[in-house]
Amino acid sequence: MFVGALIIMKREWFLSNFGRMEFFEEKLGIYGGSRLAYLLVGLIAIFIGFSIAFGLINSFMGWLLSPLIRYQKSI
Repeated sequence: MFVGALIIMKREWFLSNFGRMEFFEEKLGIYGGSRLAYLLVGLIAIFIGFSIAFGLINSFMGWLLSPLIRYQKSI
């Protein structure tokens, strides 16, 4: 969670040190492009952090990967 919050708060620093993401600049240039990409990466990191902290990561990953594998929900 901390890493995600850090990415969101310091996304301008990340932009100046790691550069722009060309895909996001091309597709979302009018909406902030790379800044939006760093924001999304930070939000995903926070979501994964909360999932791990509350013990929901196994259920979420099972749901996410269920089309690819046979996932049996254990009771």
